[in-house]
Amino acid sequence: MSRVRQLCAILAAVLAVGAPRALAADPVDPAAPGAARPAGGMLAGLPLDPTTEDRLLALDPERISPEEVREVLARAPAPRVIGLHGSVPIVTMAPFAEFLIAMGYPAERLRNPRDGRYTYSSFTDSREVAGALAWHYEREGSVPMLIGHSQGGMLTVKVLQDLAGASGDRINVWNPVSDAAEDRFTVVDPLTGSDRPVVGLRVPYAAALATGSLMRVLLGQWGMVSRLRTVPDSVAEFTGYFIEWDVIAGTSPGSAQDNPYRPTGTAQVRNVTLPADYSHVSLPAAAHLAANEVTRAWIERYAPGEPPPVQADLDTRNLLHAADIWFSVKKHWCLEAQRLVRAQRAVVHARH
Repeated sequence: MSRVRQLCAILAAVLAVGAPRALAADPVDPAAPGAARPAGGMLAGLPLDPTTEDRLLALDPERISPEEVREVLARAPAPRVIGLHGSVPIVTMAPFAEFLIAMGYPAERLRNPRDGRYTYSSFTDSREVAGALAWHYEREGSVPMLIGHSQGGMLTVKVLQDLAGASGDRINVWNPVSDAAEDRFTVVDPLTGSDRPVVGLRVPYAAALATGSLMRVLLGQWGMVSRLRTVPDSVAEFTGYFIEWDVIAGTSPGSAQDNPYRPTGTAQVRNVTLPADYSHVSLPAAAHLAANEVTRAWIERYAPGEPPPVQADLDTRNLLHAADIWFSVKKHWCLEAQRLVRAQRAVVHARH
């Protein structure tokens, strides 16, 4: 199917089904650990012995070996990762979650706590997502990371802008288990015990895959057309991925340079151009890369700028962004875990 015909098919599907839902999975028990609001104060003791804490603090976040993932990071708290799929999820974010799990990320931190699925709808109010980030922070000690595909990337950017105050200075905390707003605009900071507003929280890492302005126009999302590439300080690191000649997103060669994602302040923002033969629809399909010895080994030693392997019989579909996102996810997993260990040690030191 040509890319123009593919676009037409997707637009027809949008009109036919509206806001689609992923296949149902077993729901998460609302009474499970973390469902109740904590009383406040410092997080409960981290499940790490002093030796593991020392090894964790000694890690270089940008040079983490597979052995360190298995032996050190796997024992440390991991930020939740929210994968937002596109408007018509022919391929949801579940295959990408499966890739992250195969690389060593905890499966529980990738599941939607309401239904157990590995993917989230992008037909969601951005303020609800922002409020849910605060709900998770209060219980888990880290603000979740966001990875959005197509429309999910637009929602990712909009959430970041909401956290920076674009929709007002008050956002309700959103309970993702009951899928309802709570009657409060603040959460208890798990490190200090003090109340802090939802607005002002900072996401450690976020990414947008093949998100363009064309679909914003076609779906009537006019308010995001002019600010789609604006990344505020509510995220520490953001990466935007472009496909050359992406008919669905409406991007062409040079888009990453001509209309890049731009920081408004201190956020670290990168723009990455993917090969023109990558498919917009199937970008989240990456599980096969972790299953192959050659591609997995390349991903494990990857650093931004690393040239991809060249082998005639090697399936390298989606290799570049999969490796790049895994590099950033494990980096911020490490940084967040180190932050928690240092914060808890500081409290213990102050008590003595």
